[in-house]
Amino acid sequence: MSVNALVKRVLEGIGVNPARYNLQWASAAEAPRFVKLITEFTKKIRELGPLGHAEGIKPDELKARINKAVELVNSQKLRMSFGTTTRALRKDNDYSDAHIVEVIDAKLGKAIAGGL
Repeated sequence: MSVNALVKRVLEGIGVNPARYNLQWASAAEAPRFVKLITEFTKKIRELGPLGHAEGIKPDELKARINKAVELVNSQKLRMSFGTTTRALRKDNDYSDAHIVEVIDAKLGKAIAGGL
């Protein structure tokens, strides 16, 4: 789930509500769960409103910010740092959301902020 924390941190960094991102697991045998997850997420996105407009970001600025975020997550520096961070998380053997967010912020926060 460290990818969740990273994506949400990048979204926050570009001024996009991190609630616009949600990663959940549903196996092929869990059709009712899948339908529920998609329905709830769709409802949440509708409540948030159009991307950018709801955050008070003009379309051209939003596009520039998204491009910067894509550039950042594609950078070798961040990807290598993320790999090191996931190794640290495995070593800690603490996979709670709070710990993952804490480690991502501590180890990648400056790189994310600097890249955006």
